[in-house]
Amino acid sequence: MHMIEAVIKPSSLDGVKAKLTDLGILGVTAIEVKGFGKQKGHTGRYRGGRMDVGFVPKVLLKIAVKSEDLDKAIEAVTGAARSGQVGDGKLFVYQLDKVVRIRTGESDNDAL
Repeated sequence: MHMIEAVIKPSSLDGVKAKLTDLGILGVTAIEVKGFGKQKGHTGRYRGGRMDVGFVPKVLLKIAVKSEDLDKAIEAVTGAARSGQVGDGKLFVYQLDKVVRIRTGESDNDAL
C-alpha cells in the first residue's frame, strides 16, 4: 500500500477526481493549502497599493492506494493536473505500513 500526496492547482481538482473515479479509486482527501515554489507567489492589490502575497492557493490531495493501483493513480493525477505551465504542482509517494477502517476494523488492502 502507498500514500500519494499531490499538490495541484485548484482548477485541476475536478479533472483529477474524475480520472481517479474512473479507475475505481474513491478515497481522496483534499485540503486547501497555500505555498510557493518556482512560481514564487504572486502580487495583489490592497487598498490601492501593490503587495507581494508570497503564497499561491493550492490543493493537497492525500490518496491511499493498493500497490497494484499505484502507477495508474500516479498517471491519472499527473495527466489530469498537467498544463505544462509553472505551478502545476508536485506528487510524492511513500509506503504505508498499516491501514485500519475504524468503523469495521478491516485492515490493510481490505480497508482501502
